[in-house]
Amino acid sequence: MRWLALDKTGTITQGQPVQTGLIPLGQERSVEQLQRIAVSLAARSDHPVSRAIAQAPEAAAMLAMTVADFVAVAGRGVQGVIDDERWYLGSAVWAQELGLMTAAVRDSVTAAQTSGQSVVLLMNTGAACMLFTAADKIKDSSIKAIEQLHQLGVKTVMLSGDHQSVVDAIAKTSGVTQAHAQLLPQEKQQVVQKLQQDDRTVVGMVGDGMNDAPALAQANIGFAMGAMGSDTAIETADVALMDDNLLKIPAFLKLSRTTRRVLVQNISLALGIKAVFLVLVLLGMGSMWLAVFADVGASLLVVANGLRLLRAGPKLQETNEAV
Repeated sequence: MRWLALDKTGTITQGQPVQTGLIPLGQERSVEQLQRIAVSLAARSDHPVSRAIAQAPEAAAMLAMTVADFVAVAGRGVQGVIDDERWYLGSAVWAQELGLMTAAVRDSVTAAQTSGQSVVLLMNTGAACMLFTAADKIKDSSIKAIEQLHQLGVKTVMLSGDHQSVVDAIAKTSGVTQAHAQLLPQEKQQVVQKLQQDDRTVVGMVGDGMNDAPALAQANIGFAMGAMGSDTAIETADVALMDDNLLKIPAFLKLSRTTRRVLVQNISLALGIKAVFLVLVLLGMGSMWLAVFADVGASLLVVANGLRLLRAGPKLQETNEAV
């Protein structure tokens, strides 16, 4: 494997953003009413930033409103009808597409994103009504894992649907080789496909959400976060990391490379012994005991050499944990 693509939220970061603020954008409705609408939509979404809105301390005391015609739009957000009015809860890109990105809203969004925070907008058909900010922390294990991957000769690329400034801040701290922002699910797949242009380049992908499924399927080997990952991501991937620890991937690669070396050794050992026996037979020096050794003895040597892998796995894991 020469490239490993990584999703940002829930893979490199903890995947548990916390709401850090909310800003009314000049609507006549009260802040409490707008927040209640946002919480009602966010409670039905599985996106980590939406969960941050739904789980904010002040949201606990709010009764969710009835949402009709609820739809989750991949890479954009969620929408639904509340009290006969259509509402949208999603990204700034979606606001731009809906024609709701005014100069004032853009200034508020830019200020939040420049500080490294994720932004979610609550909108109706006429205007953006409220801006929510959320922040996520990078896992300590992610920084160590990316460093170890680079030491193993594996380049890393971060794929995210978040804004470029947020992604750049995470990329700088985590140390990834490249970072791509504001990607839709199919665009993540296209990035992986582009890395695979050379047939000899093996590309991996790590993700945890439904939005990562196309890229996981495209990659030569997909890794899913087994604990926090969606069912779609886990079913699509080839490997599930049951404790969501990226350090398992360098250990996985080291064990795989060790296994390959042992396989080459075993094949060389078995064929080499039989080749020596064949030469001895042609020279008239063969015997029944040599034949038994060339057959059963070679098998026992191959098995004994392969059993070394039982010690290699735990040793690699202990090394990673110590680091």
